[in-house]
Formats: sequence, C-alpha cells, structure tokens
Amino acid sequence: MKPVISSIEIENRVIVAKYQRLMVGAKVVLVEKASDRQLPETVTRVASRVPVGALRIRLPDAIKPGTYFLKAFNGHGEQAAQSVDFEIG
Repeated sequence: MKPVISSIEIENRVIVAKYQRLMVGAKVVLVEKASDRQLPETVTRVASRVPVGALRIRLPDAIKPGTYFLKAFNGHGEQAAQSVDFEIG
C-alpha cells in the first residue's frame, strides 16, 4: 500500500498533517502550488517508528497567502506521498 497524507488542519500558523504508511526518516515539505516551489524552511522529518501519526509544521512569517500542498519523500529522496491542495490565508 502507498503512503498517504490523509488530512490537513491549520491553526495559528501551524499545519497538522496526519499520515499513514510513512516510514521513519521520511521528509515532508510545504510546496507552493502556483510555482511548484518547495519551501526549505518548512521541512520536517518523520521521527516515529510507527507508520501512522501526525506532523506539525510551524509556518514562518515569510509564507504568503495562497494554495499549497505537502509532499513527502522517502529515505532515498523519491516522492512517497502528496496531500490535497489547501489554502493558507
């Protein structure tokens, strides 16, 4: 089964993303949809050995309103999962 980023919640400039089947060490990054640019200041890694959980990403002030998505990469740098698009206001 493929890894998934199953839900996104945003509150007080913190993204909480629930995931399934992402392995320890997987990297998750925020991507601006319009430019497809990965925002390196938002990179976080899965630290749990359990393949189901949630990540928290604090949004820096430099992140502008727009449409974004999360992209996950496995330990080999290959894309493992992508979230649905969501708005940051």
